[in-house]
Amino acid sequence: LHLYHKVLGKKVKNEFISGDRMKNSRLGPEYNDREIKYFLDSIGAKYFYYHSDEALIENLVSEILKGNIFGLFRGRMEFGPRALGNRSIIGDPRSQETQTKMNMKIKFRESFRPFAPFVLSDYIDDWFEDADRDNKYMLFVSHLKKEKRLQRFQNKYQKSNILERLNQPRSDIPAVTHVDYSARIQTINKEDNLFIYKLLLSFYEKTNIPFLVNTSFNVRGEPIVCSPLDAYNCLINTYMDGLCIGNFFMKRSEQNLPVLSPEVVQLMRKIND
Repeated sequence: LHLYHKVLGKKVKNEFISGDRMKNSRLGPEYNDREIKYFLDSIGAKYFYYHSDEALIENLVSEILKGNIFGLFRGRMEFGPRALGNRSIIGDPRSQETQTKMNMKIKFRESFRPFAPFVLSDYIDDWFEDADRDNKYMLFVSHLKKEKRLQRFQNKYQKSNILERLNQPRSDIPAVTHVDYSARIQTINKEDNLFIYKLLLSFYEKTNIPFLVNTSFNVRGEPIVCSPLDAYNCLINTYMDGLCIGNFFMKRSEQNLPVLSPEVVQLMRKIND
């Protein structure tokens, strides 16, 4: 930029361009199904291939309803520090156990760390106060409407055990509702990410909940996964239940798992660090 504007003397053009010039931050590399299959076959992974997105989404929603948590790896990688749908770990926001399992068994970090939800933009006003329907980059926090709260704490410091207080269910979506009834939401519509939109819509039709838990596809201390190898390593070295990569889906329990448990792998990483 310095060379272009200062050395070559090119003028800055201030032109208004409608639409999202960031392309939802999906600016990184992507892998087609042929490349993914070649990799999976080369390591002897056990998988099932879905010929349509609709069939794949039906399977993913079924996994969520069973309480399973899976990695989602599709399309171009997001640019930036957070998951926006293409390199994400997905779970059921209705389960009180989702937050603990994601933190301690997948991310290997403190159990109290909060998670953010996907939400269908058409339903955001039904759940949150003064929420922005175009909050597609998960940059702002909104507070749950009072009628959606299960209980109100008259005194936040009433309980002496902070973990007990944090683990109190505060709404029908406890996995993404913080202790002050806030959530760092990411709105989704058809134009932003059609696959995630259809996934959310299918889950909503079965549960009447327009949310899913969304966290970055990585473990503590590592960047978001970039390649199919990164994603598969994260699957077998954590307690994630499954992996959706392109139109392939695989279960962790069916893979050739390493001798070392995920806890030992993480301990060795700490020693090496």
